[in-house]
Amino acid sequence: MLQDRLGLSERRACEIAGQHRSTQRHQPRLAGDDQALRERLRAISRSHPRWGYRRAHAQLCLEGFALNRKRTQRIWREEGLRVPGRARKRRRLGESTAADDRLSAERPDHVWALDFQHDATTDGRELKFLNVVDEFTREALAIECQRTIDADQTVTALARLVAKRGSAPANLRADNGPELTARALREWCEAGSTATAYIDPGAPWQNAWVESFNARLRDELLDVEEFSTLAEAQLLAADYRDDYNRNHPHSALGMMAPSRFAASWQRSGEANGSVNPELSHGVDR
Repeated sequence: MLQDRLGLSERRACEIAGQHRSTQRHQPRLAGDDQALRERLRAISRSHPRWGYRRAHAQLCLEGFALNRKRTQRIWREEGLRVPGRARKRRRLGESTAADDRLSAERPDHVWALDFQHDATTDGRELKFLNVVDEFTREALAIECQRTIDADQTVTALARLVAKRGSAPANLRADNGPELTARALREWCEAGSTATAYIDPGAPWQNAWVESFNARLRDELLDVEEFSTLAEAQLLAADYRDDYNRNHPHSALGMMAPSRFAASWQRSGEANGSVNPELSHGVDR
């Protein structure tokens, strides 16, 4: 009004009136525009539930909405929009094909138990051990040591072990690790008529035989020796497996070492799988 009546400039008129010049350029916001903005924000939140207000604001700007980020944030909060908590991914579980996944071994090669352990060489590089135990004879059938062991390498190790022993196991007991639930291992088991018995998640005691072996391997080798190279770790693991099978007595085997018990069983010709009732099947340390 001062500009019109007195012919003043905008700057001078604002100085006299004590107003900021930006107030002369402010256009009142129509209710319909605000409602359209709110509806669009709600739509963005529904279609992109992991987006926060910053990404929603960027999208609005791309669509031609004229607004600053603070306004977007205010309306976002007023509408009660928020990023939901991230849901935990469902872990893929192995499907047991054994008639009873709590089965007890009744003869050699009836149940093989598998598990992984980890260590490192002195340069800090990872070592991964695949341990395979016969639950009936308690033999350490394999301690495979590599930098990494994936599902295909697990299958290769098992196939090599089957070729050496002349027969595949009737059952494999394992946890739900990705290497042990992978298609490659399942297909190998199906091809060899080997059933799978997967333990429940977070229940290592259901794989007690190999867990007991893991504890002894950790106590007697991994926590004692320093491995400078992969080759050294492989050599010492092979030596340990041989000594364990030959010289480690088990109360569950009548205080016989696994190799001696296995040889005794083979000589006995107990084809029906019966064992001396005096032999218990407790977990040894």
